[in-house]
Amino acid sequence: MLLSKDVLASSGVKFGTSGARGLVTQFSNDVCAAFVHAFLTGIQPQFTFECVAVAIDNRPSSPSMAMACVAAIKQLGLTPVYYGVVPTPALAYRAMQDDIPCIMVTGSHIPFDRNGLKFYRPDGEITKADEVAILESRALFEPIFELPVLKKNEYARQSYIERYASLFDANLLIGKKIGIYEHSSAGRDLYANLFSSLGAEVISLGRSDEFVPIDTEAVSIEDIAKAKAWSKQYGFDAIFSTDGDGDRPLVADENGDWLRGDILGLLCANELNIDALAVPVSCNTAIEKSAAFKQVTRTKIGSPYVIAEFEKLSAQFDSVAGFEANGGFLLGSDVQVAASTLKALPTRDALLPFFMLLSAAQNTTISQVVDKLPQRFTYSDRMQSFSTETSQKIIAEAEELPQALLTKLGIMESIVSMDTTDGLRITLSNDDVIHLRPSGNAPELRCYAESSSMVVAQQLVIQVLTNIIK
Repeated sequence: MLLSKDVLASSGVKFGTSGARGLVTQFSNDVCAAFVHAFLTGIQPQFTFECVAVAIDNRPSSPSMAMACVAAIKQLGLTPVYYGVVPTPALAYRAMQDDIPCIMVTGSHIPFDRNGLKFYRPDGEITKADEVAILESRALFEPIFELPVLKKNEYARQSYIERYASLFDANLLIGKKIGIYEHSSAGRDLYANLFSSLGAEVISLGRSDEFVPIDTEAVSIEDIAKAKAWSKQYGFDAIFSTDGDGDRPLVADENGDWLRGDILGLLCANELNIDALAVPVSCNTAIEKSAAFKQVTRTKIGSPYVIAEFEKLSAQFDSVAGFEANGGFLLGSDVQVAASTLKALPTRDALLPFFMLLSAAQNTTISQVVDKLPQRFTYSDRMQSFSTETSQKIIAEAEELPQALLTKLGIMESIVSMDTTDGLRITLSNDDVIHLRPSGNAPELRCYAESSSMVVAQQLVIQVLTNIIK
């Protein structure tokens, strides 16, 4: 017999901002099984269920990891329901409607030599407390020697399509020309039919048989150039894409300019008439400056922290939502869209913000909708191979003597406010913002900057990362 705590402790796999992440070589059959046993036995006192849903992204390592998870589910005497390759929000939505837990095998946007697991209770994403409980669990289980054959069920895919196809009028996208950058996205086989069913002319772009690690917060120079070229070639009204598991959107306007995720989230929340928002501290301050919401709460970076605020906000406001700088939109309450009710989906979703953006731009262009917002621009980069201990020391010293840090960085402005919710975020007297944050699972120091000019925001990040090591 194996003890889950011992297996996980020796695996090297760690929880990141959302889910357990590690090298593919670290996710052995027994490590996958240990996570499954720890997760399911931990929530059994709270929930009653007989089935557990499982789905995967398009990474080459995901099917075998799913097999190990399914084998562990069977060891517990439970029935696995395998949905194959679908977006994470499609799996989570179907499982929540069925009142069962689910497990998504995905590494999201990280390279293909890595992978991960995301866990959902019947009521939604696990919390940070749940993560600790999983790592500390002392569940006993037999080693996995034989992997089962997986039989795919299409229900999660179908119900996710229906969630949006039934929400909007069939003519919503009439006259719109949309490009879908498919690459290796988990949702690439459903988006074209969905958009076409609502009247759009759709062209598929960039499908890849190899896994492509799309990071919606750090769009590559190549993908920036691709969007520009595609837009010029085809005359698109919009280009839609996602990260690997389809929970973070990547959207370009009619000019082929990729929108920042938090700007997309702001436009979506505004179109939905959301009362109160929970967003990570790194998000653009155009959210508050727009004056569109009754309350905006800032959290640590990571969807579990955003979701944790929903209960507090729901006690005070009718409609609650959140989003992250990566664009993933989390709907914390049921909302009315036209004459329909859209059920809550408190996990990152890529489709909802895109649809609401298209709704807002029905009689205009996306760039014109964006231009109506307060003009604030954000940029970020990171210092790699920079020890967490050094990062933490710099931030601790800066909290004590913040002006000394600014002097070292060559910044002459004075400090208006400091926020230590997650790292150190400083608002300067000229309204620029700099934010230093050690990575949660890598030896990196991240720097975010915000200004009324993209050029200034980029210059600030370069200046900070250049001077921080002197």
